[in-house]
Amino acid sequence: MSAAADSGADAAPALAPGGNPWVVAVVVALASFMEVLDTTIANVALRYIAGGLGVSADQASWVVTTYLVANAVIVTATAFFAKKFGRKSFFLACLGLFTTSSVACGMAWSLNSLLLFRVLQGIAGGGMVPVAQSILADSFPPAKRGQAFALFGIAVVVAPVIGPTLGGWLSDNLSWHWCFLINGPVGLVTMALIAATVKDRRLPQRDARFDPIGFLLVAGFLGALEVVLDRGQIEDWFGSNLIVTFTAISAISLLLLIPWEARHSHPVVDFKLLVSRQFGSSFVVMLAMGAILLATTQFMPELVQDDFGYTATWAGLALSPGGVVAMMMMFATGQLSRRVQPKYLIATGAAIVACSMYGLTNITPDLGFWFFAGWRMVLSLGLPLIFVPILAASYDGLRPDQIDMASALMNAARNSGGSIGVSLASNVLANASQAHTSRLVEQVVPSSIEYQQTLAKMTQYFVAHGSSLEQAKHQAFAWIGQQVHAQASLLAYIDVFRILTWLALSAIPLALLLRKVKLGGPAPVGH
Repeated sequence: MSAAADSGADAAPALAPGGNPWVVAVVVALASFMEVLDTTIANVALRYIAGGLGVSADQASWVVTTYLVANAVIVTATAFFAKKFGRKSFFLACLGLFTTSSVACGMAWSLNSLLLFRVLQGIAGGGMVPVAQSILADSFPPAKRGQAFALFGIAVVVAPVIGPTLGGWLSDNLSWHWCFLINGPVGLVTMALIAATVKDRRLPQRDARFDPIGFLLVAGFLGALEVVLDRGQIEDWFGSNLIVTFTAISAISLLLLIPWEARHSHPVVDFKLLVSRQFGSSFVVMLAMGAILLATTQFMPELVQDDFGYTATWAGLALSPGGVVAMMMMFATGQLSRRVQPKYLIATGAAIVACSMYGLTNITPDLGFWFFAGWRMVLSLGLPLIFVPILAASYDGLRPDQIDMASALMNAARNSGGSIGVSLASNVLANASQAHTSRLVEQVVPSSIEYQQTLAKMTQYFVAHGSSLEQAKHQAFAWIGQQVHAQASLLAYIDVFRILTWLALSAIPLALLLRKVKLGGPAPVGH
């Protein structure tokens, strides 16, 4: 058969006709939602996990690190496994492992067992999302694929928002175990629905070739990088032998990876894609947006819990209105993407995201719930304008044989960008907090009139509330110290949001570098 015919066959839907594609879209998006949800659901439960397993908060934070590392390591191999075993079979296997390991996480008896099950969960989850995109593209005719990807975008953008809310409520009202156990029944139902609705008629390619050395080098680079980014602040960066070791592993893996992949006929990573104008710009924009999405999702709950006294549930609820807005905007963006060039949608979305980050630099100690919820809603207006059209822009001009790798790389960009964003924000927060504390302490002069007046006023306040004069003086001193710490913390968060503002603004010129694409064309088909 001719190459043209082969290409046409590849472009045709790979699912048997007769099924309802929207049912397929919903169940596949639900599976992806579960996976993306687990990148954030455990964040607000870490203190509960630490208490329940009798470990320190630093040790418990490995629950997040192991998942991200395993997720990053496996994503570049998904194209090979999907071709080798078939999309549906591979997707079901990943979903089955994800469900089983989730239940095992909920039943973990020690930190080591929990980390082992989180690694398995991350491996399974990393294989699900790229293949889900391919199943969606195969289920819809070209004219409706944009709407299908908008539905898929809900899983990518809304799930990280729902994660802290759901995790906080489950931890506060039930136990941290249910952050993982909840995936059990949902996973079983989703597996049954996928088995019944997805009809993959592409035969597995038993002769599909794999580059094991390239994969190990990619795994070493991304896996070690994830450890460095996630543990750097906790371990005091390069003052720690752990961070130095993993930095060396990551750097050496990358240095060996580039020449190896340049010579290999079936590379795991095609570096020519990354340096191209269209895909390279899209890749960097996805990195930046992944950073902002995950950084704000993790640090806004911490901000309102530590400085405003919110419970884990209310901290999650502060993000929830944004999830509703993002859900509505996904469908609106699906319609807009048929009429407006992706480069303009992405630039507009980045400008809105930058506006939301700048708005959050106006933090004061007396703010209410809707300040945080409101700016989160503004952020949620912008993110869908980026995540939906970035797919169309990134795949434009690629050969059919490059689509598989492009899908994996864009998912790797989102995951790695999230880790970079969290690491950047953590580092800025810690260093800025120390710097602001030192600066504020310098201004707290015991001999100054303002200090003496404040001390006398607070001493009187505590005496009026039943303390002895000596106790009241100590309480007044402590109160002044708490105020210094609280103000330094708020100023540090302002610095974080200011940097995220510049990060969002940097995506605008990158978006405008993109070429114009043919509107209303078929969405890319990966794997």
